[in-house]
Amino acid sequence: MRLYSRGQVVLFSVCSFAVALLAAFGLGLLRLPVPGKPAAGDAAPASLERYDTRAPAVPSEPGVISSPHILTADTLQEYTQDERENISVYERLNSGVVNITTEVVSINYFLEPVPSAGGSGSGSIIDPAGYVLTNYHVVKDAFKVYVNLSDGSRYEGKVQGTDEENDLAVLKFDPPKDRRLTVIPYGDSSGLRVGQKVLAIGNPFGLERTLTRGIVSGIGRPVQQDSKTIIRDMIQTDASINPGNSGGPLLNSRGEMIGINTMIYSPSGGSVGVGFAVPVNTAKRVVPDLIRYGMVKRGWIDITAIQLFPALVEFMKERGYPVPVEQGLLVSQARRNGNADRAGIRGGSTPARYYSSVFYVGGDIITAVAGKKVASIADLYSALEDTKPGQEVEVEYFRSGRKLTVKLALSDRADYRKQE
Repeated sequence: MRLYSRGQVVLFSVCSFAVALLAAFGLGLLRLPVPGKPAAGDAAPASLERYDTRAPAVPSEPGVISSPHILTADTLQEYTQDERENISVYERLNSGVVNITTEVVSINYFLEPVPSAGGSGSGSIIDPAGYVLTNYHVVKDAFKVYVNLSDGSRYEGKVQGTDEENDLAVLKFDPPKDRRLTVIPYGDSSGLRVGQKVLAIGNPFGLERTLTRGIVSGIGRPVQQDSKTIIRDMIQTDASINPGNSGGPLLNSRGEMIGINTMIYSPSGGSVGVGFAVPVNTAKRVVPDLIRYGMVKRGWIDITAIQLFPALVEFMKERGYPVPVEQGLLVSQARRNGNADRAGIRGGSTPARYYSSVFYVGGDIITAVAGKKVASIADLYSALEDTKPGQEVEVEYFRSGRKLTVKLALSDRADYRKQE
Protein backbone atom coordinates (compact mmCIF):
# COMPACT_ATOMS: atom_id res chain seq x y z
CA MET A 1 0.00 0.00 0.00
CA ARG A 2 1.42 3.32 -1.16
CA LEU A 3 1.42 6.22 1.26
CA TYR A 4 1.05 9.89 0.23
CA SER A 5 2.34 12.89 2.06
CA ARG A 6 0.01 15.68 3.25
CA GLY A 7 1.29 18.03 0.52
CA GLN A 8 0.52 15.49 -2.19
CA VAL A 9 -3.04 15.02 -0.87
CA VAL A 10 -3.70 18.78 -0.86
CA LEU A 11 -2.27 19.17 -4.36
CA PHE A 12 -4.39 16.29 -5.65
CA SER A 13 -7.58 17.77 -4.09
CA VAL A 14 -6.99 21.23 -5.59
CA CYS A 15 -6.37 19.77 -9.03
CA SER A 16 -9.56 17.66 -8.83
CA PHE A 17 -11.66 20.69 -7.83
CA ALA A 18 -10.20 22.77 -10.68
CA VAL A 19 -10.98 20.07 -13.24
CA ALA A 20 -14.57 19.75 -11.94
CA LEU A 21 -15.05 23.53 -12.02
CA LEU A 22 -13.79 23.81 -15.61
CA ALA A 23 -16.08 20.97 -16.66
CA ALA A 24 -19.09 22.70 -15.07
CA PHE A 25 -18.39 25.94 -16.94
CA GLY A 26 -17.92 24.05 -20.16
CA LEU A 27 -21.28 22.32 -19.81
CA GLY A 28 -23.06 25.60 -18.95
CA LEU A 29 -24.06 24.43 -15.48
CA LEU A 30 -22.54 27.53 -13.93
CA ARG A 31 -22.74 31.11 -15.25
CA LEU A 32 -21.03 34.21 -14.08
CA PRO A 33 -23.42 36.95 -12.96
CA VAL A 34 -23.85 39.81 -15.48
CA PRO A 35 -24.07 43.31 -14.01
CA GLY A 36 -27.56 44.86 -14.36
CA LYS A 37 -29.34 41.52 -14.96
CA PRO A 38 -31.03 39.31 -12.37
CA ALA A 39 -29.74 35.84 -11.73
CA ALA A 40 -31.58 33.05 -13.50
CA GLY A 41 -33.21 31.83 -10.33
CA ASP A 42 -34.62 35.29 -9.51
CA ALA A 43 -37.12 35.54 -12.44
CA ALA A 44 -40.80 35.28 -11.45
CA PRO A 45 -43.28 33.24 -13.51
CA ALA A 46 -44.99 35.28 -16.26
CA SER A 47 -48.32 35.08 -14.46
CA LEU A 48 -46.76 36.63 -11.37
CA GLU A 49 -44.76 39.42 -13.01
CA ARG A 50 -45.51 42.94 -11.83
CA TYR A 51 -44.40 46.31 -13.14
CA ASP A 52 -42.54 48.54 -10.69
CA THR A 53 -44.47 51.81 -10.75
CA ARG A 54 -42.47 53.47 -7.99
CA ALA A 55 -40.67 56.75 -8.73
CA PRO A 56 -36.94 56.42 -9.50
CA ALA A 57 -34.59 56.89 -6.57
CA VAL A 58 -32.61 59.53 -8.48
CA PRO A 59 -34.62 62.62 -9.54
CA SER A 60 -35.15 62.78 -13.28
CA GLU A 61 -33.40 65.43 -15.32
CA PRO A 62 -35.51 68.03 -17.16
CA GLY A 63 -37.12 66.58 -20.28
CA VAL A 64 -36.76 62.98 -19.08
CA ILE A 65 -39.91 60.89 -18.56
CA SER A 66 -40.29 59.95 -14.92
CA SER A 67 -43.65 58.23 -15.34
CA PRO A 68 -45.26 56.43 -18.32
CA HIS A 69 -48.50 58.36 -17.64
CA ILE A 70 -47.04 61.86 -17.94
CA LEU A 71 -46.65 63.34 -21.41
CA THR A 72 -44.15 66.15 -21.85
CA ALA A 73 -43.38 68.32 -24.87
CA ASP A 74 -40.48 66.04 -25.71
CA THR A 75 -42.52 62.85 -25.52
CA LEU A 76 -45.33 64.30 -27.63
CA GLN A 77 -42.84 64.63 -30.46
CA GLU A 78 -42.64 60.85 -30.50
CA TYR A 79 -46.28 60.65 -31.67
CA THR A 80 -47.85 61.52 -35.00
CA GLN A 81 -50.33 64.36 -35.34
CA ASP A 82 -53.17 61.84 -35.54
CA GLU A 83 -52.01 60.11 -32.36
CA ARG A 84 -51.70 63.42 -30.52
CA GLU A 85 -55.30 64.27 -31.44
CA ASN A 86 -56.50 60.90 -30.16
CA ILE A 87 -54.55 61.23 -26.91
CA SER A 88 -55.75 64.79 -26.35
CA VAL A 89 -59.43 63.97 -26.89
CA TYR A 90 -59.28 60.93 -24.63
CA GLU A 91 -57.41 62.61 -21.77
CA ARG A 92 -59.73 65.64 -21.82
CA LEU A 93 -63.05 63.82 -22.09
CA ASN A 94 -62.87 60.21 -20.91
CA SER A 95 -64.00 61.19 -17.41
CA GLY A 96 -67.17 62.64 -18.96
CA VAL A 97 -68.20 59.17 -20.13
CA VAL A 98 -70.06 57.12 -17.52
CA ASN A 99 -70.83 53.44 -17.13
CA ILE A 100 -74.55 52.80 -16.65
CA THR A 101 -75.80 49.68 -14.88
CA THR A 102 -79.39 48.74 -14.16
CA GLU A 103 -81.54 46.49 -12.03
CA VAL A 104 -84.75 44.96 -13.34
CA VAL A 105 -87.60 43.12 -11.67
CA SER A 106 -87.79 39.42 -12.42
CA ILE A 107 -89.96 36.58 -11.13
CA ASN A 108 -88.43 33.88 -8.93
CA TYR A 109 -89.45 30.22 -8.58
CA PHE A 110 -92.16 31.22 -6.10
CA LEU A 111 -93.64 33.69 -8.62
CA GLU A 112 -92.47 36.59 -6.48
CA PRO A 113 -91.04 39.78 -8.00
CA VAL A 114 -87.37 40.16 -7.08
CA PRO A 115 -84.70 42.62 -8.25
CA SER A 116 -81.97 41.23 -10.47
CA ALA A 117 -79.05 42.56 -12.48
CA GLY A 118 -80.08 44.16 -15.74
CA GLY A 119 -78.01 45.38 -18.64
CA SER A 120 -75.24 47.92 -18.87
CA GLY A 121 -74.19 50.64 -21.26
CA SER A 122 -72.51 53.99 -21.57
CA GLY A 123 -73.56 57.61 -21.33
CA SER A 124 -72.28 61.16 -21.72
CA ILE A 125 -72.47 63.85 -19.06
CA ILE A 126 -74.11 66.79 -20.88
CA ASP A 127 -74.66 69.18 -17.98
CA PRO A 128 -72.75 69.91 -14.75
CA ALA A 129 -76.00 69.44 -12.82
CA GLY A 130 -75.76 65.68 -13.46
CA TYR A 131 -77.73 65.09 -16.67
CA VAL A 132 -76.56 62.10 -18.71
CA LEU A 133 -77.47 61.32 -22.33
CA THR A 134 -77.72 57.65 -23.31
CA ASN A 135 -79.82 55.21 -25.35
CA TYR A 136 -83.38 54.33 -24.40
CA HIS A 137 -82.71 50.61 -24.78
CA VAL A 138 -79.96 50.82 -22.13
CA VAL A 139 -82.49 51.78 -19.42
CA LYS A 140 -85.64 50.20 -20.83
CA ASP A 141 -87.65 48.36 -18.13
CA ALA A 142 -85.07 49.35 -15.49
CA PHE A 143 -86.19 49.23 -11.86
CA LYS A 144 -83.06 51.05 -10.69
CA VAL A 145 -80.35 52.92 -12.59
CA TYR A 146 -76.79 53.51 -11.42
CA VAL A 147 -74.27 55.98 -12.85
CA ASN A 148 -70.63 54.96 -12.36
CA LEU A 149 -68.02 57.70 -12.75
CA SER A 150 -64.38 57.45 -13.81
CA ASP A 151 -63.05 57.66 -10.23
CA GLY A 152 -65.06 54.60 -9.20
CA SER A 153 -67.82 56.52 -7.42
CA ARG A 154 -71.36 55.29 -7.96
CA TYR A 155 -74.63 57.20 -7.78
CA GLU A 156 -78.21 56.07 -8.09
CA GLY A 157 -79.92 58.00 -10.84
CA LYS A 158 -83.39 58.35 -12.26
CA VAL A 159 -84.74 58.30 -15.79
CA GLN A 160 -85.58 61.93 -16.51
CA GLY A 161 -87.13 61.33 -19.92
CA THR A 162 -87.22 58.87 -22.82
CA ASP A 163 -87.65 59.08 -26.58
CA GLU A 164 -88.29 55.57 -27.84
CA GLU A 165 -88.58 56.69 -31.47
CA ASN A 166 -84.98 57.92 -31.54
CA ASP A 167 -83.69 55.45 -28.92
CA LEU A 168 -82.59 58.25 -26.61
CA ALA A 169 -82.94 58.84 -22.87
CA VAL A 170 -81.77 61.40 -20.32
CA LEU A 171 -80.79 60.34 -16.80
CA LYS A 172 -80.31 62.55 -13.74
CA PHE A 173 -78.04 61.93 -10.77
CA ASP A 174 -77.02 64.25 -7.96
CA PRO A 175 -73.25 64.65 -7.59
CA PRO A 176 -71.76 66.32 -4.49
CA LYS A 177 -71.82 70.11 -4.68
CA ASP A 178 -68.03 70.28 -4.65
CA ARG A 179 -67.71 67.71 -7.44
CA ARG A 180 -66.77 69.20 -10.80
CA LEU A 181 -68.02 67.04 -13.66
CA THR A 182 -66.47 66.78 -17.11
CA VAL A 183 -69.10 67.70 -19.71
CA ILE A 184 -69.04 66.28 -23.25
CA PRO A 185 -69.68 69.26 -25.57
CA TYR A 186 -72.20 69.09 -28.42
CA GLY A 187 -70.92 69.35 -31.98
CA ASP A 188 -72.82 69.65 -35.26
CA SER A 189 -73.76 66.55 -37.26
CA SER A 190 -75.14 68.43 -40.26
CA GLY A 191 -71.75 68.96 -41.90
CA LEU A 192 -70.31 65.46 -41.53
CA ARG A 193 -68.50 63.98 -44.52
CA VAL A 194 -67.76 60.38 -45.41
CA GLY A 195 -64.13 59.63 -44.56
CA GLN A 196 -64.01 62.01 -41.58
CA LYS A 197 -62.20 60.58 -38.54
CA VAL A 198 -64.32 59.73 -35.51
CA LEU A 199 -63.58 58.46 -32.00
CA ALA A 200 -65.84 56.38 -29.76
CA ILE A 201 -65.51 56.12 -25.99
CA GLY A 202 -67.54 53.57 -24.07
CA ASN A 203 -67.56 50.52 -21.84
CA PRO A 204 -67.58 47.47 -24.14
CA PHE A 205 -67.99 44.20 -22.24
CA GLY A 206 -67.51 46.14 -18.99
CA LEU A 207 -64.06 47.45 -19.99
CA GLU A 208 -64.51 51.00 -18.77
CA ARG A 209 -63.68 54.04 -20.91
CA THR A 210 -62.32 52.20 -23.92
CA LEU A 211 -61.31 54.33 -26.91
CA THR A 212 -61.78 53.13 -30.48
CA ARG A 213 -61.30 55.06 -33.70
CA GLY A 214 -62.63 54.90 -37.23
CA ILE A 215 -64.21 57.00 -39.93
CA VAL A 216 -67.66 58.12 -40.99
CA SER A 217 -68.63 55.33 -43.40
CA GLY A 218 -71.99 56.77 -44.39
CA ILE A 219 -74.46 59.51 -43.50
CA GLY A 220 -78.21 59.90 -43.66
CA ARG A 221 -78.86 56.19 -43.11
CA PRO A 222 -82.50 55.36 -42.25
CA VAL A 223 -82.51 52.42 -39.84
CA GLN A 224 -85.81 50.72 -39.00
CA GLN A 225 -86.13 49.57 -35.40
CA ASP A 226 -89.61 48.07 -35.61
CA SER A 227 -92.76 48.25 -37.71
CA LYS A 228 -93.52 51.77 -36.50
CA THR A 229 -90.13 53.35 -36.04
CA ILE A 230 -87.39 54.48 -38.38
CA ILE A 231 -84.46 56.45 -36.98
CA ARG A 232 -83.53 58.92 -39.69
CA ASP A 233 -80.16 60.31 -40.72
CA MET A 234 -78.11 57.84 -38.69
CA ILE A 235 -74.32 57.96 -38.92
CA GLN A 236 -72.63 54.78 -40.12
CA THR A 237 -69.11 54.20 -38.80
CA ASP A 238 -66.47 51.48 -38.76
CA ALA A 239 -65.30 52.46 -35.26
CA SER A 240 -65.67 49.35 -33.10
CA ILE A 241 -68.99 49.42 -31.26
CA ASN A 242 -69.69 46.42 -29.06
CA PRO A 243 -72.15 45.51 -26.29
CA GLY A 244 -71.64 48.09 -23.56
CA ASN A 245 -70.79 50.90 -26.00
CA SER A 246 -74.45 51.81 -26.47
CA GLY A 247 -75.19 55.34 -25.33
CA GLY A 248 -71.58 56.50 -25.43
CA PRO A 249 -70.40 59.47 -27.49
CA LEU A 250 -69.13 59.45 -31.05
CA LEU A 251 -66.65 62.33 -31.22
CA ASN A 252 -64.89 64.31 -33.91
CA SER A 253 -61.19 65.24 -33.82
CA ARG A 254 -61.96 68.32 -31.70
CA GLY A 255 -63.65 66.25 -29.01
CA GLU A 256 -67.19 67.37 -29.87
CA MET A 257 -70.05 64.89 -29.71
CA ILE A 258 -71.42 64.28 -33.20
CA GLY A 259 -73.44 61.15 -32.44
CA ILE A 260 -74.66 58.69 -29.83
CA ASN A 261 -73.42 55.14 -30.46
CA THR A 262 -76.54 53.00 -30.72
CA MET A 263 -76.32 49.73 -32.62
CA ILE A 264 -74.27 47.47 -34.85
CA TYR A 265 -75.08 45.29 -37.80
CA SER A 266 -73.50 41.94 -37.08
CA PRO A 267 -74.37 38.33 -37.90
CA SER A 268 -72.15 37.20 -35.00
CA GLY A 269 -73.07 39.78 -32.35
CA GLY A 270 -69.59 41.33 -32.34
CA SER A 271 -68.30 44.37 -34.15
CA VAL A 272 -67.69 43.81 -37.86
CA GLY A 273 -67.17 47.43 -38.80
CA VAL A 274 -70.80 48.41 -39.37
CA GLY A 275 -72.01 50.56 -36.50
CA PHE A 276 -74.68 53.24 -36.30
CA ALA A 277 -75.00 56.37 -34.18
CA VAL A 278 -77.95 58.72 -33.67
CA PRO A 279 -76.86 62.16 -34.97
CA VAL A 280 -76.25 64.70 -32.23
CA ASN A 281 -78.52 67.25 -33.91
CA THR A 282 -81.42 64.89 -33.20
CA ALA A 283 -80.39 64.77 -29.55
CA LYS A 284 -80.07 68.57 -29.36
CA ARG A 285 -83.63 68.85 -30.65
CA VAL A 286 -85.25 66.38 -28.23
CA VAL A 287 -83.19 66.69 -25.01
CA PRO A 288 -84.87 69.94 -23.84
CA ASP A 289 -88.28 68.22 -24.03
CA LEU A 290 -86.96 65.14 -22.23
CA ILE A 291 -85.66 67.26 -19.36
CA ARG A 292 -88.76 69.45 -19.16
CA TYR A 293 -91.61 67.04 -19.93
CA GLY A 294 -90.05 63.58 -19.63
CA MET A 295 -91.11 62.93 -23.23
CA VAL A 296 -90.95 64.56 -26.66
CA LYS A 297 -93.90 66.65 -27.78
CA ARG A 298 -94.70 65.61 -31.35
CA GLY A 299 -97.52 66.21 -33.78
CA TRP A 300 -99.96 63.62 -35.11
CA ILE A 301 -102.80 63.07 -37.57
CA ASP A 302 -105.91 61.58 -35.95
CA ILE A 303 -106.43 58.54 -38.18
CA THR A 304 -106.26 54.77 -38.08
CA ALA A 305 -104.26 53.82 -41.16
CA ILE A 306 -103.57 50.57 -43.02
CA GLN A 307 -100.37 50.20 -45.01
CA LEU A 308 -100.93 49.19 -48.63
CA PHE A 309 -98.97 46.33 -50.17
CA PRO A 310 -99.45 44.42 -53.46
CA ALA A 311 -101.51 41.53 -52.06
CA LEU A 312 -103.84 43.90 -50.19
CA VAL A 313 -104.25 46.12 -53.26
CA GLU A 314 -105.23 43.07 -55.32
CA PHE A 315 -107.61 41.95 -52.56
CA MET A 316 -109.38 45.33 -52.64
CA LYS A 317 -109.59 45.45 -56.44
CA GLU A 318 -111.20 41.99 -56.51
CA ARG A 319 -113.94 43.33 -54.24
CA GLY A 320 -114.69 46.34 -56.40
CA TYR A 321 -112.63 48.97 -54.62
CA PRO A 322 -110.28 50.56 -57.17
CA VAL A 323 -106.93 51.61 -55.75
CA PRO A 324 -105.18 54.31 -57.83
CA VAL A 325 -101.75 53.81 -56.20
CA GLU A 326 -99.70 50.80 -55.15
CA GLN A 327 -98.19 52.44 -52.05
CA GLY A 328 -99.63 54.66 -49.34
CA LEU A 329 -101.77 54.60 -46.22
CA LEU A 330 -105.43 53.66 -46.49
CA VAL A 331 -107.47 55.71 -44.01
CA SER A 332 -109.55 53.07 -42.28
CA GLN A 333 -110.98 55.54 -39.74
CA ALA A 334 -110.71 59.28 -39.14
CA ARG A 335 -111.39 60.12 -35.50
CA ARG A 336 -114.59 62.11 -35.13
CA ASN A 337 -113.85 65.81 -34.66
CA GLY A 338 -110.14 65.06 -34.97
CA ASN A 339 -107.84 67.17 -37.12
CA ALA A 340 -108.16 64.86 -40.16
CA ASP A 341 -111.96 64.79 -39.87
CA ARG A 342 -112.12 68.58 -39.60
CA ALA A 343 -109.85 68.93 -42.64
CA GLY A 344 -112.18 66.74 -44.72
CA ILE A 345 -110.15 63.53 -44.87
CA ARG A 346 -112.51 60.55 -44.99
CA GLY A 347 -112.21 57.10 -43.51
CA GLY A 348 -113.67 53.88 -44.95
CA SER A 349 -117.31 52.91 -44.72
CA THR A 350 -117.38 49.18 -45.51
CA PRO A 351 -115.81 46.63 -43.15
CA ALA A 352 -113.53 44.02 -44.69
CA ARG A 353 -111.60 41.08 -43.29
CA TYR A 354 -108.12 40.29 -44.56
CA TYR A 355 -106.97 37.14 -42.77
CA SER A 356 -107.18 38.10 -39.06
CA SER A 357 -107.36 41.87 -39.67
CA VAL A 358 -110.63 43.78 -39.88
CA PHE A 359 -110.62 47.31 -41.31
CA TYR A 360 -112.76 49.69 -43.34
CA VAL A 361 -112.29 50.15 -47.09
CA GLY A 362 -113.39 53.00 -49.33
CA GLY A 363 -111.48 55.74 -47.49
CA ASP A 364 -108.86 58.18 -48.73
CA ILE A 365 -105.28 57.05 -49.40
CA ILE A 366 -102.53 59.29 -47.99
CA THR A 367 -99.31 59.38 -50.04
CA ALA A 368 -97.36 62.33 -48.57
CA VAL A 369 -97.20 64.32 -45.33
CA ALA A 370 -95.23 67.52 -44.78
CA GLY A 371 -93.64 67.13 -48.19
CA LYS A 372 -92.35 63.60 -47.49
CA LYS A 373 -93.56 60.48 -49.25
CA VAL A 374 -95.47 58.09 -47.03
CA ALA A 375 -95.61 54.41 -48.00
CA SER A 376 -95.73 52.82 -44.54
CA ILE A 377 -96.67 53.47 -40.93
CA ALA A 378 -92.97 53.92 -40.18
CA ASP A 379 -92.81 56.59 -42.89
CA LEU A 380 -95.68 58.46 -41.21
CA TYR A 381 -93.87 58.42 -37.86
CA SER A 382 -90.69 59.55 -39.58
CA ALA A 383 -92.42 62.39 -41.45
CA LEU A 384 -93.86 63.74 -38.19
CA GLU A 385 -90.80 63.04 -36.01
CA ASP A 386 -89.62 66.65 -35.80
CA THR A 387 -93.05 68.34 -35.76
CA LYS A 388 -94.89 69.90 -32.82
CA PRO A 389 -98.56 69.88 -31.75
CA GLY A 390 -100.39 72.76 -33.40
CA GLN A 391 -97.97 72.93 -36.31
CA GLU A 392 -99.65 73.09 -39.73
CA VAL A 393 -98.63 70.54 -42.37
CA GLU A 394 -99.80 69.66 -45.86
CA VAL A 395 -101.29 66.23 -46.52
CA GLU A 396 -101.45 64.73 -50.01
CA TYR A 397 -104.06 62.01 -50.63
CA PHE A 398 -106.12 60.27 -53.30
CA ARG A 399 -109.92 60.01 -53.42
CA SER A 400 -111.80 58.29 -56.24
CA GLY A 401 -108.70 58.44 -58.42
CA ARG A 402 -108.14 62.19 -57.87
CA LYS A 403 -105.08 63.65 -56.17
CA LEU A 404 -105.97 66.20 -53.47
CA THR A 405 -104.08 68.23 -50.87
CA VAL A 406 -105.19 69.78 -47.60
CA LYS A 407 -103.55 71.59 -44.70
CA LEU A 408 -104.26 70.65 -41.11
CA ALA A 409 -103.02 71.50 -37.61
CA LEU A 410 -101.36 68.57 -35.90
CA SER A 411 -102.62 67.14 -32.61
CA ASP A 412 -100.47 65.81 -29.75
CA ARG A 413 -99.12 62.33 -30.42
CA ALA A 414 -99.20 61.54 -26.71
CA ASP A 415 -103.01 61.83 -26.77
CA TYR A 416 -103.13 59.39 -29.69
CA ARG A 417 -100.92 56.87 -27.85
CA LYS A 418 -103.25 56.96 -24.84
CA GLN A 419 -106.11 55.84 -27.09
CA GLU A 420 -104.17 52.99 -28.75
